[in-house]
Amino acid sequence: MTNTFFEGTGKYNPKANYARSKEKRNDCPLVTLGLVLDMQGFPKRSRIFEGNVSEPGTLETMIKDLSDKDNPQKTLFRPTIVMDAGIATEDNVQWLRGCNYRYIVVSRKKKKEIPDDVKMAPVKQNDKTKAVIVQAGLVYNKATDEMELYCHSVDKEKKEESIKNKFQERFEAELLKADKALNVINGTKRYDKVVEKIGRLKEKFKRISHLYNITIIKDDATGKAAKIIWVRKKEKKVSGVYCLRTTEKDLNEKEIWNVYTMLTDIEDAFRCMKSEFGLRPNYHHIERRCDGYIFITLVAYHIMQTMRTKLREKGIHFCWKTVRTQLSSHIRISTILKREDGRVVHIRKSSRPELNHKEIYDAIGLPHQVGKT
Repeated sequence: MTNTFFEGTGKYNPKANYARSKEKRNDCPLVTLGLVLDMQGFPKRSRIFEGNVSEPGTLETMIKDLSDKDNPQKTLFRPTIVMDAGIATEDNVQWLRGCNYRYIVVSRKKKKEIPDDVKMAPVKQNDKTKAVIVQAGLVYNKATDEMELYCHSVDKEKKEESIKNKFQERFEAELLKADKALNVINGTKRYDKVVEKIGRLKEKFKRISHLYNITIIKDDATGKAAKIIWVRKKEKKVSGVYCLRTTEKDLNEKEIWNVYTMLTDIEDAFRCMKSEFGLRPNYHHIERRCDGYIFITLVAYHIMQTMRTKLREKGIHFCWKTVRTQLSSHIRISTILKREDGRVVHIRKSSRPELNHKEIYDAIGLPHQVGKT
């Protein structure tokens, strides 16, 4: 599911409604595009929904609307539903199980430590250095009759650690400030007020405050706080760890992870295409024009996914944004010459492709020189 917003009232499109925008434009009306894709990421069915459709709340309705009702034979072969944490509520998961849908979803459980008995295997490596970027391990959960895939991402760990370190620095700076205030004029010294202040800081930094043991030493003679001491607890590192739940018992670690990450690849591709095709915002306010323009974008996505599939077959695993960035330096140059007799000569010539350009062109099956020279 993805959405696009309008600048204006959207009164000419009955599907346009206000809701939570993925582009943070909650002040604008939206329409939502729903897609059913195959294992390679190619769209098989699509439908445009109202902008205020609730992804977690109306999963059943959306799946029924996107299913092939006219082909009863296909209902015998239930597709695999891939969902992120925002949609993967326990009610939705139970509904999928009740309807015999296979699924791969992100686990919502807070504690995501990797069990000691799980054997991790690399599922993504650097093409050049062969360094492990993502590793994963499968374990069977008897209670839920599911396979759980514990994943550890190096990039995700760096990002989460960076965010956590920033919060810890700010939290400790506030604690130090509160401690120094005990020894200055007009500083907060009353024990009960200091306790309140530390409580407010814990609430403000609740993402990391539980990682600290904080002690407020009271001066019995004056009844005031004398010292604030904080010690960081020893914790088991869980940064970069996430867990996938699935009913697919015949797939290995790499296959499950590849199916799930296809969802991220599609979201990244549509994020780029929304800007390239003028869907951020959508300038077509009449319903039929808006639907038609979104359909054209969907056709463009087919072409883009075909190129990315050819690139992956040749071992090139770039995201679409990287492909566009690398090819942007290969340009066509227009030269205009005015002759002595007054006639004008126009010459268009392509620049010489570099090595990275040639690799992409060869993988897709395109000539190195575009157009006549």
